[in-house]
Amino acid sequence: MGKSNKNSTKKKPQKGNYARMLALAAHALAENKREPKDLWQEPLVPASSWTPCSDQRNWEPNEGSNGYILVTANGGINQQRVAVCNAVVVARLLNSTLVIPKFMYSSVWRDTSQFGDIYQEEHFINNLTPDIRIVRELPKKLQSLDLEAIGSVVTDVDMGKEAKPSFYLKHILPIILKNQVVHFIGFGNRLAFDPIPFELQRLRCRCNFHALQFVPRIQETAGLLLKRLRGHAGLIGPLDRHLVGPFGELNLEKSEKSSKKASKYLALHLRFEIDMVAHSLCEFGGGEEERKELEAYREIHFPALALLKNTTKLPSPSELRSEGLCPLTPEESILMLAALGFKRQTNIFVAGSNLYGGRSRLAALTSLYPKLVTKENLLSSAELEPFANYSSQLAALDFIGCAASDAFAMTDSGSQLSSLVSGYRIYYGGGRMPTIRPNKRRLASIFMKNSTIEWRVFEQRMRKAVRQTKHVQTRPKARSVYRYPRCKECMCRTI
Repeated sequence: MGKSNKNSTKKKPQKGNYARMLALAAHALAENKREPKDLWQEPLVPASSWTPCSDQRNWEPNEGSNGYILVTANGGINQQRVAVCNAVVVARLLNSTLVIPKFMYSSVWRDTSQFGDIYQEEHFINNLTPDIRIVRELPKKLQSLDLEAIGSVVTDVDMGKEAKPSFYLKHILPIILKNQVVHFIGFGNRLAFDPIPFELQRLRCRCNFHALQFVPRIQETAGLLLKRLRGHAGLIGPLDRHLVGPFGELNLEKSEKSSKKASKYLALHLRFEIDMVAHSLCEFGGGEEERKELEAYREIHFPALALLKNTTKLPSPSELRSEGLCPLTPEESILMLAALGFKRQTNIFVAGSNLYGGRSRLAALTSLYPKLVTKENLLSSAELEPFANYSSQLAALDFIGCAASDAFAMTDSGSQLSSLVSGYRIYYGGGRMPTIRPNKRRLASIFMKNSTIEWRVFEQRMRKAVRQTKHVQTRPKARSVYRYPRCKECMCRTI
């Protein structure tokens, strides 16, 4: 099952209070009942009425003559992706030239990857040339400037989250006009989703869905991953050409003589790495040993959160759980899939396999679904070696494996990877790429009765809770266009 948290691999299995439910699930799966008809489907007619159109433009190229924008984006690959597209919009707004963004090294992610290690620079520049001017580095005359000394460095502390365009025009543009350059450091979620002018919002979508393409070596390895997930059959999925470029076609050519039927697969993003677990302030059945380990992790990686926990009365772990604020555990996730009706022989691709709790937490998953795999199972050590120690590049493989799946199940609606994947599937999926988006608050009320609830009742309540989220939703006001691209700026409605 690939990597696991080194500090936790020797722990006993942590099934919490779910041993009874897991036994009931095993019995239900052994009956091999027919899957519900809508399990692998979206509401086709309303979903397919939305088609991609953010590549359309209604303006002239921007000369970028006011100055230059530098961005050093923090977080992991998905947070950085959002920061890049927000920076593109700010460059257009301020008639400034964007320098290819840099990625900040993080003690959590421990990845030295830069933009060109993950995305195709040439494609990024060419795709957005009709919108903004992009260069690879500052002019030499500006490189020698002490940007902090002249007041050109702007950190996340200097501006609120989701700042409006008026903030940039009032506070950032004067810096650029005066010093010819501004450097944003961090830039996490520092541009609002509303109110934003129509064409700027469309540019945001164009950047995310059209301008950012993974580099060939990521595409090639991801192409192999998809081929093996589908059982080596010659099949190109609806999103393959957007995700792996020519390497999807290459797989088809090599498999033309194969008569083997392609296998459907479900992708499951388990957001249960130690950083997520520690940051949630929840408890997961590991007792005092778990509490000490997570507290120590917070002291190192989230010192502000650790201080807040020690000085402020915060909601208890049980209160957090009842409000749906805790990540689903691997046990809860697999119980959800069993209750929804996925058969025991379902092919399941698990992203985010570096689970807190180690191999013991995977026992529940593999005991119920033996055809459960990760990229570490499907790719050889030689194939993965170029990506070793590059968590963002490995996350790109997970992104592609999830986005191309026949069905995708997220376990944390706040996860950037899940949000971006679900948005990508909406944008390019043509109404045929279903995503399971559990409401964790509703699920929490169901799981709280795990010691007494009958499997039939659990199944009914779980299906109802998930079915209520499986509707075609247009983007709510102020919500992310990356997650909810069904809006007039990103997609066009045909009926």
